[in-house]
Amino acid sequence: MPERTISYFLETEVPTNYIGNLLDFIYQKYLLPQQKRFTNIYRTTINGQSSLAFAVLDPLGKQNLKVEIHGSKPIKVTIIPTDETVTEQTIADAKQDVVIAVDYFEEKIRQNTLYFAWREGEEIVPEKVSGKEKKPINRLFLETQVFLFVIFASLGLILFLIVGWYAPIVLMALQFIFVFYSSKIIERTADWHITRNNPTIHLLEYHLPLEEQDSFEQKYPKEKLMEIKKEVYEQTISKKGEIDCETTQQIFAKHGFECTPERLSAKKVNVYELVEKTAQKFGFPMPEVIVSNTMIPNAAASGPSPSRGVVLITTGLLVQLDENEILSVLGHEFGHLKGRDPLLLYGLMGGEFLFRFYVLLPLFPIIFSSYIFLAYFWIVTGIIYFIAKFFEARADLTSATVIGQPQVLAESLEKIGFKRLLYERMPAYRVQEWISFDPHPPIYFRVSRLRKLDPAIKIKHPLVQSAREVTRGLLDSL
Repeated sequence: MPERTISYFLETEVPTNYIGNLLDFIYQKYLLPQQKRFTNIYRTTINGQSSLAFAVLDPLGKQNLKVEIHGSKPIKVTIIPTDETVTEQTIADAKQDVVIAVDYFEEKIRQNTLYFAWREGEEIVPEKVSGKEKKPINRLFLETQVFLFVIFASLGLILFLIVGWYAPIVLMALQFIFVFYSSKIIERTADWHITRNNPTIHLLEYHLPLEEQDSFEQKYPKEKLMEIKKEVYEQTISKKGEIDCETTQQIFAKHGFECTPERLSAKKVNVYELVEKTAQKFGFPMPEVIVSNTMIPNAAASGPSPSRGVVLITTGLLVQLDENEILSVLGHEFGHLKGRDPLLLYGLMGGEFLFRFYVLLPLFPIIFSSYIFLAYFWIVTGIIYFIAKFFEARADLTSATVIGQPQVLAESLEKIGFKRLLYERMPAYRVQEWISFDPHPPIYFRVSRLRKLDPAIKIKHPLVQSAREVTRGLLDSL
């Protein structure tokens, strides 16, 4: 069936001199442990180029696909159906297997890489060791802000003891202030503010020898690496605006390792231009743009309306995604601003507060003095989080139709959520993801939905369609 042969290229942040290591990793760590799914696995070299081939088995153990991975950069992948009955979903799963395996290796490389990020003309800010410092604030204000519901629901009980029946009104007023000024509060958590006059984030990666990873991690814990990187910042970037091996080598030599040019890779991202392009596609005014220097890949939008919005991007996202992928992710975040999701969630939460205190409490006071309240609170919280999945799914649709790149957004989600994708292949884990206190639908659902989407089709009621498809996704997982 040569007419169904599929060839494509896969971009990777893996350095060229590590491509052979990548194929070895896929062979040893991903394919061999899953011999119920893969067979005829072999590594070879063709015309001096490393390659890896394997066959994919169906649930009955029959071969239905042959996959070849060629060690070029970008990586060339060829998928050859060997069975006439092979489905498009089986082919999509095989593509996803390659992505997951590559992403696992990229994560291994990142653990063995020194990252430097800076913005011209501003103080150097070394990235956070864990990224946990600002997480509580960000969880309160970013994206659909469901976590805000849990915080204020708990505060409601305390306020009820203080101000009695006025508690819901006081609570809603406080929550409205938080939502209305959330963009200003988030701005204060940023490492850098991006402007038209200073729009670029510079990124540099120094890849340590892969074979030295285990010993290196023991010798140089994260806190020690932060000290080394701070010294590099102060001696090179802050003085020269760039990193060079000559100066950096002197610093590295003091700590026992060498700096070689082939291990350095640089990247510049015009963050302002990407956000401005997204705003123009949506017809929105330019929001405030801030960058947090943490390797956790994330982007988020906050604010009660597009005119009072703020967009946050982490350097981890800038490292892992290319510009088209970043643009699609920004489209998702602008989808939240377009839908005014924070205000809608605020209204939903406020309505629950009013219902609880002014309807349930007078009619069934025993509920609030028994364990039944814990069950009620758990159920309501689960419902709020499930409804929040409607808004996240709508934001995906909005990005797909406005930016026009549903496939690119799907690829971005695969890169960011590759671990969850692998776990979500287990039916029990899928159900758990659907009912968990997470405002996002499972990654497999979002990716599959985007893959099937035609961006040229106009969607009249994206929220209604998203609610219907999310509900169907949950039922299909049961």
